[in-house]
Amino acid sequence: MSTENVRWFAELGMADLEEVGGKNSSLGEMISNLADAGVKVPDGFATTSHAYRSFLGDTGLAERITEKLAALDVDDVRALAAAGKEIRGWMVEQPFPEELESDIRSAYEQLAADAELSFAVRSSATAEDLPDASFAGQQETFLNVRGIEAVLTAIREVYASLYNDRAIAYRVHHGFAHDAVALSAGVQRMVRSDVGSSGVMFTMDTESGFPDAVFITSAFGLGEGVVQGAVNPDEFYVYKPALRAGKAAILKRGVGAKATKMVYTDDATVGRTTEFVDVEEAESRLLSLTDEDVLTLARYAVTIEEHYGRPMDIEWGKDGLDGQLYVLQARPETVVSRGTSLERYTITGSGTVVVEGRAIGQKIGAGAVKVLSDIDQMADFERGDVLVADMTDPDWEPIMKRASAIVTNRGGRTCHAAIIARELGIPAVVGTGNATKVLEDGREVTVSCAEGDVGNVYDGRVDFDVSETKLDEMPEIPTKIMMNVGTPEQAFAFSRLPHRGVGLARLEFIINRQIGIHPRALLEFDSLEGRLKEEVGEIIAAYPSPRDYFVQRVAEGISMIAAAFAPEPVIVRMSDFKSNEYANLLGGEAYEPDEENPMIGYRGASRYLSEDFAECFAMECEALKHVRDEMGLTNVKIMIPFVRTVAEIEGVVELLGTHGLVRGENDLSVVMMCELPSNALLADEFLDHVDGFSIGSNDMTQLTLGLDRDSSLVAATFDERNPAVLKMLEMAITACTARGKYVGICGQGPSDHPDLAQWLVEQGIESMSLNPDTVVDTWLAIAGEQQG
Repeated sequence: MSTENVRWFAELGMADLEEVGGKNSSLGEMISNLADAGVKVPDGFATTSHAYRSFLGDTGLAERITEKLAALDVDDVRALAAAGKEIRGWMVEQPFPEELESDIRSAYEQLAADAELSFAVRSSATAEDLPDASFAGQQETFLNVRGIEAVLTAIREVYASLYNDRAIAYRVHHGFAHDAVALSAGVQRMVRSDVGSSGVMFTMDTESGFPDAVFITSAFGLGEGVVQGAVNPDEFYVYKPALRAGKAAILKRGVGAKATKMVYTDDATVGRTTEFVDVEEAESRLLSLTDEDVLTLARYAVTIEEHYGRPMDIEWGKDGLDGQLYVLQARPETVVSRGTSLERYTITGSGTVVVEGRAIGQKIGAGAVKVLSDIDQMADFERGDVLVADMTDPDWEPIMKRASAIVTNRGGRTCHAAIIARELGIPAVVGTGNATKVLEDGREVTVSCAEGDVGNVYDGRVDFDVSETKLDEMPEIPTKIMMNVGTPEQAFAFSRLPHRGVGLARLEFIINRQIGIHPRALLEFDSLEGRLKEEVGEIIAAYPSPRDYFVQRVAEGISMIAAAFAPEPVIVRMSDFKSNEYANLLGGEAYEPDEENPMIGYRGASRYLSEDFAECFAMECEALKHVRDEMGLTNVKIMIPFVRTVAEIEGVVELLGTHGLVRGENDLSVVMMCELPSNALLADEFLDHVDGFSIGSNDMTQLTLGLDRDSSLVAATFDERNPAVLKMLEMAITACTARGKYVGICGQGPSDHPDLAQWLVEQGIESMSLNPDTVVDTWLAIAGEQQG
């Protein structure tokens, strides 16, 4: 039965936020409203804000705390630490008022009768998780709490955590009066994720603000390991439109290191007890969730987001005993990329990368390294230093806000360091593994999160630029501006730029980054020997078979880009590795010829039609077919590179059909790279077999002028504006426009030469596909020419 001091989750809803805080009212809201939709939330009870104020007011603690904090300078980290420690000590030692303790004991007895005797005790601040406030992680969570005495102690410690150093400083810096914030303690049945898995999920991409994906992190053991940043978790993306349509919806599966996990200890004499243990190396290479688990969690996330009507941050656990997935917390996501302007950071200088990790945000920062291992060292931290630590603690916020960047050994995209870095708008590189060993105090470094998924720490100060684009002020131009995108992890961020789709998604870039192994080495895995076989086996351990590894990973890379830019077209060019580039893949030397000039050798269409590459091409096709047919991303178009003869394009289009990619079926367009003089000279004959051309100005220039663009001896002669090259381009554009077929260009020429871009517009080019960093400048240059 509920009282003035204690309320059951099942009786709560968001209207009770002032009484039990954001987390507990949200748990009640989900139990009351989403159970019928299949969302599972463990039951429990919450102490009320009245109970908290009674604990402080009826015992005289409130007056002592007010007096202690009245003259405190929170930017004096030593004074802040001393005051916070003293206040917390008072609160933990203070007995409960008799009526409050009686109510908690009664609720505990009722809950314990229906559940295993193990509970989580969590904080829920009455100002926490409001749209304009992020208190995430400031207060305590206690797991595997057993017995009423331990529960009572944990509640007092939860109350005391409202006065940890970070929480005190946060309230001062954000204008919250200390006595205006009350705390509710939630006592909830433990989900046995200690023998299962757990993590955090967001109903949007936390880095780019992309709204159509659910981002899930997961690791073995209790979720605090992920939240604290002690574990580098697995990562998954799920595409919401495909999920709603009942299609295959997983965009990405990323295997995290998961070297450790938090579990229960065996000491039954202690009231609450957890510890970190090592995960066996073979187990750590496996994914901690099945595909069905991932999809179930994504459905929970979408249901919760639709109920609340806003992006959400959700903690979840998988019970290893009953196999069920449970939601443990849900709160509004408070750091979302918004607005109509786009700030872009770009490295313009060069330097040596000394540490790599997971990029948080998309900014760049520089400063002197300060390696900290303990909170007591905070007074030595200067504004603008780069904070380097094993992992950050919630109490470190006073110095984190002074840092130009943060680098940690451990943690993933949902750890404390990542959350706070996003809040503060500073770059962070987490999960480096070795930052505290490699970087020493005083060393100048540049921390870059502007180069994709991987965050780089450069030695010294490396030059970088910052530009801002007003996305709602882009002028109309007569040509579609598309993008060249080959890095799936950057696709969500790039899709925020003004665009009409992707004119070139290079499959070889995806294979190089996502696979890293020669496709024949995967197909012939059983015949590999020695260390090579071990190496390949370790990489593919999380997948059912070597072939599945290739097909699934390539499909993930394509689908990330296709989802980011949907419904605009995404033109995927089949792999165009040259033999020397294929040889650089793991195991590749055994399968590639040694060619004198690979640039004009065994590549493109002729490779696809060769017997040696037949099964490799089949795997590429299987990945594309999955993305288009199973995931429903029919905005994916196919492009064939380096086609020498009409017979070759006939053969490749026929071969695609045998693999279920039939031109014209399910809205499938097949276009061809127009990059050889033969393509322009026989444009009509080639166009009989494809739906258009994408001009590759780099190869067209070198082959028309007969020069090697990789040779510094003749590089000065390379110019796409040479009259002979322009003649070839004009022939191709004219042939396509005359037949109403697509014609675009995906070389670098238009962004390097504004006069070439204007000439292409005058010729009637339908689209220009540019590198993302040149999109805005080229767009505005074309607009300026048009207005002039």
